[in-house]
Amino acid sequence: MEPWLLPGPGDVASALLRAARAGLLHRAVFKSLARLLVGYGVSLTVGVALGIALARSALVKNTLGAVVLGLQAVPSVCWLPLALLWFGLSEMAIQVVVVLGSLLSIAVATESAVRALPPVLLRAARTMGARGWFLWRRVVLPAALPGILSGARLGWTFAWRSLLAGELLYVSGGLGQLLELGRELGDLALVLAVMAVIVALGLASDHFVFGRLEGRVRRLWGLERA
Repeated sequence: MEPWLLPGPGDVASALLRAARAGLLHRAVFKSLARLLVGYGVSLTVGVALGIALARSALVKNTLGAVVLGLQAVPSVCWLPLALLWFGLSEMAIQVVVVLGSLLSIAVATESAVRALPPVLLRAARTMGARGWFLWRRVVLPAALPGILSGARLGWTFAWRSLLAGELLYVSGGLGQLLELGRELGDLALVLAVMAVIVALGLASDHFVFGRLEGRVRRLWGLERA
């Protein structure tokens, strides 16, 4: 097969080195990670709150449950036209895509984690006088934390996908733009190099952040051996 159709590892490494020397790579990585942290922070905060509300409030479940479950199945790329109509070609449009792409999955996972709590645990806590915010802070949230962290881990993955879809909207300075640049130039080696960086960042965040955090919580909760 022709090298321009399927570049070898050496060509990909050379393209990665060229992008790094030109300053394109580190600027794109920094820009994308900064966007991701903002959008994911919003998704995590709102998603966990929404998931708890869905699990503990019949009114919220009856009014929003089907909507959340249905919209969670919508691919993140489908939010692009809506974001463009609302906010135009802007940073806000990208953030909307990131938030809507990951928030709902976090909410669904949080709801499942809270609903999975043994009823005897809540009854025992109430018998010992735990009520209101104290019950939530000391019993419900700690007990549901392993499941919530699994949802947060999944939400991070969806946020990554949504971000790259959003960055393809316009000249945005992130990894999505670098992918688009490689496409416009017909430089498949650059496209594969950027994809390799995205994979590396995803694996690093999963292993060093979520993997360690989830493992530590599971050991502290007695769900795994130390």
